[in-house]
Amino acid sequence: MNIPFLGDRRRKPGARDPEGLAELLAECELLRSQVSRSGVRLDDSPASLEALDQLVPGSWRDDEDTLTWLGNDAGLYLGTVIVRTVPGAAWEIRSDGQPVVRLASGREFDVVDSGHAWAAGGVPELSQLYAEVAEA
Repeated sequence: MNIPFLGDRRRKPGARDPEGLAELLAECELLRSQVSRSGVRLDDSPASLEALDQLVPGSWRDDEDTLTWLGNDAGLYLGTVIVRTVPGAAWEIRSDGQPVVRLASGREFDVVDSGHAWAAGGVPELSQLYAEVAEA
């Protein structure tokens, strides 16, 4: 019997759904909400990372909770752009629960950490990080 809302109970324990994971991590709701007010459209392209880098920091740097969430979303968005545009890049969840991007070469990037640095100080720029990853 296949009951869709119960999911696939025959799936191996620990098996992951890479497409579902990518969609979940791509939501970045707070970031999308904040930047849409500034007229920036996040279309999962490298150009949108450049647009993010040009934003004047709003009040988010004054609010620790918002800063934390926005940094998390910025990192997840950076990872989303990488996964969708760099051949062989994929999301992976480390044993500590941290989502990272792994390239085909095996190199791993903690994009969430980079997102926190960007939200707090604007450095390094998200587009610069993307360029470094895309070259690798």
